[in-house]
Amino acid sequence: MLEGRRLTRALLVWDLDEDAWFSDGLVLLDFEGEQVEIVHHRFDEISITWNTVDPAQPLDWAGEGFRLVWREGVPGELAALEGQRLQAVELLEWAGEDMAQGMVAVGFVFPEDRVAIYNALDENGMEFGPSDRRYVRHKLGV
Repeated sequence: MLEGRRLTRALLVWDLDEDAWFSDGLVLLDFEGEQVEIVHHRFDEISITWNTVDPAQPLDWAGEGFRLVWREGVPGELAALEGQRLQAVELLEWAGEDMAQGMVAVGFVFPEDRVAIYNALDENGMEFGPSDRRYVRHKLGV
């Protein structure tokens, strides 16, 4: 179970040339040794895996010429969640009347904030604070 565990590390794929988050890459959240890996692609696909990625290994984006590394501590809102205990995990289903209808995000609820990893049109997006009311929440017991 993840609930009750502390977020001990959050890693994003970082583009060294752009000095920016490479939002096509995985988001890794480590909860006291249980690592959750999330990535969105296309307009309606999400992959959630557990403990399959070794962030000690170098990143290779299929020979595309990107210089990518794992980076901790960005953005600041995500880094601020480290050390907090996870209270809940939610699947958030977008119910808005737009092209994102039915898209699924993953929300992590902490005592002082929450983060949702969502599909930002073929890449990951990240939002903090209360989730938009157009999401239908499905609480998970993980």
